[in-house]
Amino acid sequence: MPNIGDILETLNMIREECLDIRTVTMGISLYDCRSEREERTRELVYEKIMRSAADLVATVEAIEKKYGIPIIHKRIAVTPLALLSGGLSRDGAVKLAQTLDRAARELGVNFIGGCSALVQKGCSNGAKALMSALPEILSSTERVCASVNVASTKAGINMDAIAQMGAIIRETAFLTRDRGSIGCAKLVVFANAPEDNPFMAGAFHGAGEPETVINVGVSGPGVVASAIRRAGDCTMDELAELIKRTAFKITRMGQLVAKEASEMLHVPFGIVDLSLAPTPAVGDSVAYILESMGLERCGCAGTTAALAMLNDAVKKGGVMASSHVGGLSGAFIPVSEDAGMIAAARCGELTLEKLEAMTAVCSVGLDMIAIPGDTPAEVISGIIADEIAIGVVNTKTTAARLIPAYGCKVGDTLHFGGLLGDAPVMPVKLASPARFIHRGGHIPAPIHSLKN
Repeated sequence: MPNIGDILETLNMIREECLDIRTVTMGISLYDCRSEREERTRELVYEKIMRSAADLVATVEAIEKKYGIPIIHKRIAVTPLALLSGGLSRDGAVKLAQTLDRAARELGVNFIGGCSALVQKGCSNGAKALMSALPEILSSTERVCASVNVASTKAGINMDAIAQMGAIIRETAFLTRDRGSIGCAKLVVFANAPEDNPFMAGAFHGAGEPETVINVGVSGPGVVASAIRRAGDCTMDELAELIKRTAFKITRMGQLVAKEASEMLHVPFGIVDLSLAPTPAVGDSVAYILESMGLERCGCAGTTAALAMLNDAVKKGGVMASSHVGGLSGAFIPVSEDAGMIAAARCGELTLEKLEAMTAVCSVGLDMIAIPGDTPAEVISGIIADEIAIGVVNTKTTAARLIPAYGCKVGDTLHFGGLLGDAPVMPVKLASPARFIHRGGHIPAPIHSLKN
């Protein structure tokens, strides 16, 4: 049984250090919703989602009230729509995504993920239809999130898909220009995408998942930063132990919420994603953790080493707290969603190149980064290709969520509000990779992919 000290410590984490559960995400399989008629497919998808998630929001709110734990988002992830889109027209793919949006709105969930395609080895007809429709989907829906997996360590890198994604991101930015190009904030490009990720915009319900499942994503950067500050000038070994113990406590809370939701909804418990997910709230920042470790500013020399230690310690502490750890699990570094990252980017200490180096040792990639609206599509594709290569070569999940801020230049700021926060427009190098990108084809899988 927990002692009074543990209870008081947890209460202080919630009240003073921004501890929360970032999301409870229900995964729903839509494989049994395929029909020869587009209209009937949409009807079956809508009915399945509404039936499966009917009690999701009420259940999560009841858990929140019972334990006093803030649960920020309720979300749904569904089977990648590209797997249902074979034979659909571009317009049919748009209407199917709009059906997801209607279901999400009526259920009261914050986001629904799964407008996704897996094209690491090539594009099926369904993937082609969905990808061509992404700009219209993301501009005509409010809660739908999309992802495209363009590479894996086993398959290599699909450069044709990466070239296409640069153009898709540009068009999405233009179509949502009246809203700060927010459509791009709901689109992520992956390498080695996990099938059980509860975090948006990359969540989808993978082929190996149960019919329905509950996955939970925790938060807690503020708790870790406070613990480090209280520890003072301890050694690196002591610091790693402190982070592990703190991650253990945070993950235990996620495990409690996941099991409770699973039992109340009569849905299997999938995983706890123990990623440190920051928010724009003051103090709830991965950058502040790194600065608490002794860096003058996130982005300075030593940042990648500090982040590597943090990420490793978080994972070690988390896996001791739960035997069902999955998803991405690490430290997120989204610029717009992290107050410390925003400050470091604004003063010029944190650059796009430094962020790319940091993604080699953490989750998940170049995340929520605003760039000038006139950035060429080939440059966007080149940035994506660099990030994806890190994931493929290092056998890890990496991703890019880039926002070409239409009509904005370096130094301007996009204001999204909520968890998406504010994104300072960061400079990019404009020397063109166009000839390289337009060679097309595949970058072959690395030699260490042949492990069988």
